[in-house]
This record gives sequence, C-alpha cells and structure tokens, in this order.
Amino acid sequence: MSSVQEHAPIDTNRWSLAGTTALVTGGSKGIGYAIVEELARLGSAVHTCARSQEDLEKCLQEWRGSKLKVTGSVCDVSSPSEREKLMATVKSKFDGKLNILVNNAGTGIFKPAMEHTPEDFKLVISTNLESAFHLSQLAYPLLRACGGGSIVFITSISGFIGQDYLSVYGSSKGAINQLTRNLACEWAKDNIRTNSVAPGFIKTPLVDIFLEDEEFVARENHRVPLGRLGEPEDAAGVVAFLCLPPSCYVNGQVIVVDGGRIVNGNH
Repeated sequence: MSSVQEHAPIDTNRWSLAGTTALVTGGSKGIGYAIVEELARLGSAVHTCARSQEDLEKCLQEWRGSKLKVTGSVCDVSSPSEREKLMATVKSKFDGKLNILVNNAGTGIFKPAMEHTPEDFKLVISTNLESAFHLSQLAYPLLRACGGGSIVFITSISGFIGQDYLSVYGSSKGAINQLTRNLACEWAKDNIRTNSVAPGFIKTPLVDIFLEDEEFVARENHRVPLGRLGEPEDAAGVVAFLCLPPSCYVNGQVIVVDGGRIVNGNH
C-alpha cells in the first residue's frame, strides 16, 4: 500500500472565472486596474472604462501584451448618457449577457465641510453614488440574462467612520453600503448577488497628495495593526473572491479591507 495518502482531485473550476464576462468601471488606475488584472487572470473577459483615452490605451496595450482578454472604452461615469453608451457597448461586445459588474469608478474632494460647494457635492455624488445605482440598473437585464451574477461596489471605510475633510465622500460611500444591502435583498430572486468591498487607506493616485506627507503615512501605519498601508491588489483579491463560485452564499455584505484599522481600539 502506498504511504502517500490519496486525495480527491481539486475542483479548479470553483476557483476560475473562465467563460465569464465582466465590466469594471474606472479600470485604468489604482484599485480598478488591479481588479481588471485579477479577473482577467482568472479567465474572465473584461471590459473596462476610463475618462482618458490616453490612459486607457496604455493599459490596453499592457494587457494585450500579457494575453489578457480585456477591452475598453472612454466613459465619464458621472454622465447619465455616457453610462448608457457604456452599457450599450458592453451589451454588444458580450452578446447581451454579463456575469460580473464591478462599480469601482469614483472620486473624492477633500475639504472641510464648510468649504464644499454645491458643485463639489454634485460631482462626488453623481460620480460615486448615482453612477453606481444607474449602472446597476442598466446591467440588471444583462445579469439576469445569464441566470444571475455578481455586483461588487467599491466603497470605503469612510462610509463607516468619521474622517476630517471627507464629509461628502464618506456620505456617498455610506449610501452605497446601504444600497448594497437593498439590492442584495431585492435582486436575490434573480440569483444576482450584491456585495461591497470597503478598503482602508490604499496607495492609489487618488491619495498621492497624502502619500507625500511622511508624518501622515507614519501615523496611518501606526493605526493599522498590520503596520502598513494597503496595495490595490489587497482589495482586488477580495473582489475576485466575491465573483467566484465559492462565494455563492455571500450576499449583502460590506467587506472591510483595511488591515484592521477600524477595529483597532488602541488608536
């Protein structure tokens, strides 16, 4: 008898996205870029968008060089008409079916509450909250055509805790956290799961101005039990899990990815 214990074969299909289609908004930078790569490397055919044609084309060239199945188009998600155009493009490319929607695109204006203008408020809410809701509405028939799918919103720990200069940004993310729970209940009958990933401080272009402040970085590192700021890939891996078969019973959850920052009662 062999001394090596025999094991059942590993079901690799449970950890693969081969044969699926995905839309990831804001995929040319930061967390969005990492999500596109993560999903594509797991086998999904991904379409992404960005406001800058130049940035988008540079990314597409990189992904083509890596043999990843990624396409892209220009879109400002704060515009309702451009959101509709984006979803029409996705519908055409994927034959009317979509398995995964990742609402990642967002923006932030970092000012004291009393300095926010009506224009600031409108930009943040339309880009972060309004676009996430509208794109989910537009994607709904494409997800249902597949017999179900996964929606993932990218929110923030700012939707849970109060932070200086983030009154509007944090409000937009907190609203998306609640939208997650509502859609999870309403669309479960169509086998569409809805979850959110709420990153902590992730090193992306959106926060470059803070990364230049060595004291700020040291203070944040001290607040995080793991002792470091997050990388885009830290969030992307959790997003990918929420799109994979093993997460099929995860619905309506907001998963915090912050190295333990907001549960750290010591700081």
